[in-house]
Amino acid sequence: MSTASEHAGQAALSICEALLLAMNDRGLLPEHEIVGLLRDAAATHENAVGTEEEVQSHRSVARLIDAIIAGGNSVRRT
Repeated sequence: MSTASEHAGQAALSICEALLLAMNDRGLLPEHEIVGLLRDAAATHENAVGTEEEVQSHRSVARLIDAIIAGGNSVRRT
């Protein structure tokens, strides 16, 4: 991944996390729905098909999403 792509990915992740936090803070999405959304996203990447390189890339993304869920980065846990 190029430096520009890495920066774009980090920016997208930060924006998405901020949106999830804002939706939770404003009562638009409860915590369980946000976690469900993240789990669905992880499962999509975990089940992706393609070349071995593509599959490994998707699995890395799934592990990152799982770490976000575990760390509570996108939800203010009560």
